Amino acid sequence: MSMSEGRSATVTVGDALAEALARAGVKIAFTVPGESLLGLLDGLVTHKIRIVTTRHEGAASFMAEAVAQLTGRPTLVLAGRAPGAANLMIGLHAAQSDSAPVIAIVGQVRREVRGREAFQEMDLVRTFEPIVKWAVEAKEPGEVAALAEKAIATALKGRPGPVLLSVPEDLLDLPAAGGHVPANRVEHPAEPDPALIRKVLHLLLDAQRPLIVAGAGVLRGRSTDALVRFAETLQVPVVASWRRGDVFPNDNPLYLGMTGLGSPASVRTRMEEADALLVLGCRMGEMTSYGYAIPGVGTRWAQVDVEPRGASLAHHPEIVMAADVSAFLRMAHRVLANAALDASSLDARRLQNASDREAFEMASMVDEEPWDGPGVHPGRVVATLGRVLPVDAIVTTDAGDFGTWAARGYRFRRPGTFLGSTSGAMGFGLPAAIGATLARPGRLGVALAGDGGFAMTMAELETAVRERAHVMAIVFDNRRYGTIWRHQALRGGPSGPATRLGAIDFAAIAEACGALGLSVNSDEEFEPALRQALEAGRPALLHLAMDPRWTTPDAISSSEEALEALETQLDAEVEVALENLAEELVEAHAETAIEEALETALETTLSEEIEVELMEAAEEHAEELTAELPTDDPQELPPAE
Repeated sequence: MSMSEGRSATVTVGDALAEALARAGVKIAFTVPGESLLGLLDGLVTHKIRIVTTRHEGAASFMAEAVAQLTGRPTLVLAGRAPGAANLMIGLHAAQSDSAPVIAIVGQVRREVRGREAFQEMDLVRTFEPIVKWAVEAKEPGEVAALAEKAIATALKGRPGPVLLSVPEDLLDLPAAGGHVPANRVEHPAEPDPALIRKVLHLLLDAQRPLIVAGAGVLRGRSTDALVRFAETLQVPVVASWRRGDVFPNDNPLYLGMTGLGSPASVRTRMEEADALLVLGCRMGEMTSYGYAIPGVGTRWAQVDVEPRGASLAHHPEIVMAADVSAFLRMAHRVLANAALDASSLDARRLQNASDREAFEMASMVDEEPWDGPGVHPGRVVATLGRVLPVDAIVTTDAGDFGTWAARGYRFRRPGTFLGSTSGAMGFGLPAAIGATLARPGRLGVALAGDGGFAMTMAELETAVRERAHVMAIVFDNRRYGTIWRHQALRGGPSGPATRLGAIDFAAIAEACGALGLSVNSDEEFEPALRQALEAGRPALLHLAMDPRWTTPDAISSSEEALEALETQLDAEVEVALENLAEELVEAHAETAIEEALETALETTLSEEIEVELMEAAEEHAEELTAELPTDDPQELPPAE
């Protein structure tokens, strides 16, 4: 009998573990392979779980998080021992923030050397416990499958989230006890209390300015259509929680925008005006609640979620329902089917809702601003994407100010068309788009990213090409960590320490990885490049040159104001040097000369060469003017003309 025949006759721990994952509905696994998990990799192949090899464990965990968030199914990510496990952490934190059921399985050193500072040893359970729902390490071969069962159930129970299972390397090839894996059981939440549902309905019907805040719980429950019927029946408008803009069709007249960063002023105004608020499948975190300012003390509110949590410790919800959103909406429709609603009140609401919608549409325009400077206008890019992209394209967004333009101006018309991590992690966009297209074959994934965030995971372009992912990356390049640069400007301190970045030819990198790479330097070039990318038949990247003056839609709105803002952000050392020089030579008109040089430099360039030009100009004028000064008495300046 051959060795392979002998191995196939024995059910190993690795095979039993893979079987448990397959029974739970795991379809795909992302990994940078490690030698400590070889037995599990073999089992995944046997049970037909697709393995996607990535270039970095952080990207692998982002891909798994995106698939889990999009599908609601448990998704697997693997890493070998301490270094790989540490790289997983960013994606597991994102999965926790986004309530995504990610199953992380990490190799551990052999049991015989555990606790002896073995190569790549780490206390994985203690390390990961603060950021996952549950972390556990197997000790014996007979418990691995049972621990996997519990991990899967924990990931899916209540508010979904990531779990971690640590498996010592020597366990996976050992015989599994009995070779049997019990069927996984997922607990479902209890049916909502009809009495509480009636209280919620009365809260909304009795109000003058009611509002619904809809979050990820609606998406997880596949309840967008039910929410539309509910909102239209009661004529209550809807806002989406932060980075859940696809929870409600944006072209519906009752949609009033997405909260958080990038939202137009009309969204917060309308939330503050609400006298009754229904928070549906949302936890009202810091971004969604505008720093926990909403709901205000004058707003009565109710919360329906699998694990409710109020936004304000001082202002608790009037009604709290620990319930699945889909069950709540189903029972609410039954109650409303037998209710008689006042027609005149609904008509009055329709008029007010139309006014609110008009205010939102006016406040959310992003492409009207005049611009004739270098690079692309980010608002026009977003408007073009909304017009050209397929309606079922899955847009993902990285962290950064560039994303505020899409948050305000892009219109999502179907659920499951947007993935943006509420963890705020950079590097999420491209891996998430790859994961999304692998989970939804045939659909386009469009990753929006800044140059800073994109560079963190751009190696995954090769993964996209190898896996034939239907992906397009759009990189907004302002050669800096723009969000931090903006915060520095708001502080009024030195100009951009630690935020300036060098040039990268992202289009050339895409081509080197086998993708289509296109450079876009103006608004006129963008749409033709976009259409070329859509027809390329392979992953594509559009590298957009963007003037650094563009930050968020609420920032500088004219060239004159932009120059003024840029002037205040010049490097501290240059400003001090010029100020000192001006004071010494003011009576000799040096101040005027320096100001002219400054104005000329600011009008001719916005690059980092400003500082060099200013210094050279200052030194030139200083040499000319100081040559006229008496050497024996610095106080005897030439008389002013």
